[in-house]
Amino acid sequence: MELVERYVAAVQRELPESKRQEIGRELNANIMDQLDALKEQQGQLSEDDVAAVLKQMGRPRVVAYQFVPPKALVAAEDMPLLKHTLYMVLGVLFVLQVIGATTHWMGSSDGNLIRFMLQLAAGFMADACFAFTVIVLSFAAVNGTGHKLGNCPGKDWSPKELPKADLGWQHISLTDIFTDLATCIFLLIVIWYPLWMDPAEFAARSVTFTDTALLMLQWFSPVIVLSVLLSLWQLQQRIWNRSLLLSSIAVNAAFTVFLVVLAFSGPLLQAGPAELNSLFTVLQLEKGFTYGLLITACFPGYEAVRDLLRLNRLN
Repeated sequence: MELVERYVAAVQRELPESKRQEIGRELNANIMDQLDALKEQQGQLSEDDVAAVLKQMGRPRVVAYQFVPPKALVAAEDMPLLKHTLYMVLGVLFVLQVIGATTHWMGSSDGNLIRFMLQLAAGFMADACFAFTVIVLSFAAVNGTGHKLGNCPGKDWSPKELPKADLGWQHISLTDIFTDLATCIFLLIVIWYPLWMDPAEFAARSVTFTDTALLMLQWFSPVIVLSVLLSLWQLQQRIWNRSLLLSSIAVNAAFTVFLVVLAFSGPLLQAGPAELNSLFTVLQLEKGFTYGLLITACFPGYEAVRDLLRLNRLN
């Protein structure tokens, strides 16, 4: 039975060395029992009959995994901690990438928005791939020593602190938190960048905010800072409560009112001494920017109404 020997040897190659002989004997006995039963039914067996029985058993690697299941790279107990770590690290990297890309974009002479988006996406993907590899390999290395990070004792908790069962919206998404955080930091950099930018370089830009618009944005900066603090508070709590909802309603309502007021306080943009290297004129950019502000105001307005309804349900 050369085919049987070759099949058993192929299975053994997929097994740990310490288990090869024992499992090989058990597998060989199992195969021979099946062949003997088949031989009693139809008499002499051909090589094709033996091959059919072996094929029905499955590929050698699959059979080997039935005896010795492959060890997971990360233990099941550690998967929740791994996911939480990945989300947190990727969120921080996204915020840092927004800071770096925005600073570079504001310092460039052309201020190309498409180039800014591409730089942001490429930089984040590179950082995310590196972080993912390092984190997963770190967890795998710890699991390889026999330790389970998921078994580490956490802080004290009380069942009374759990959210209500019928309020599925109470859990705050990390994606929402880091998106809001990155947006607010982006706004702060755009608003206050003229302070540390070379005045001559800033004055030479093709399109800038008018003095009135820039002053309004700077006066609104404390609310943006409050939004950053609110995002950090959400990151610490991760569950909507009355205080968080009230703060969110106030911040989103302030954003909505400000964006609408800013949209009708034109002109908002002015042409600089440099030639505008764009398909649109300053007047067209001004009109598009105004419409963009009104559309953007709908988002915090919706969130303010949403949180008001949630607060009512929570009460």
